[in-house]
Amino acid sequence: MKIAVRYYTKTGNTKRLAEAVAEAVGAEALPISTPITEPVDILFLGNSYYAFSIDPEVRDFVKSLNKDMVGRIVNFGSAAMLNSTYKKVKAEADKVGIPMDEREFHCKGEFKGLHKGKPDESDLKAAAAFARKIVE
Repeated sequence: MKIAVRYYTKTGNTKRLAEAVAEAVGAEALPISTPITEPVDILFLGNSYYAFSIDPEVRDFVKSLNKDMVGRIVNFGSAAMLNSTYKKVKAEADKVGIPMDEREFHCKGEFKGLHKGKPDESDLKAAAAFARKIVE
């Protein structure tokens, strides 16, 4: 099974989650500026809410994906206020014909003093366990 991990972060929280996910599944965590150039069965995509939506860079990244290169997308991320970005990412994935796994990982992320220290070690362990379960 071929796996890729891509993430978008402004604070570093999602990068930390991406690194935990990648280590758990034997992949490399790379920013979304790194395109998918080889077919993958699973793309773990890390992102968060910014101004009540996914960042335009995340939207553009998903739009750039080729349905013949990506089997499915697994969403993960963190946010200080809002929860899952699943519906926003799925809307973009649907436009390019790439299925989304219904399972996702989400935890609180530190932002301007809120949720200090999050994601913490237990969140990183939970993200890794989630990723391993996806690829079982």
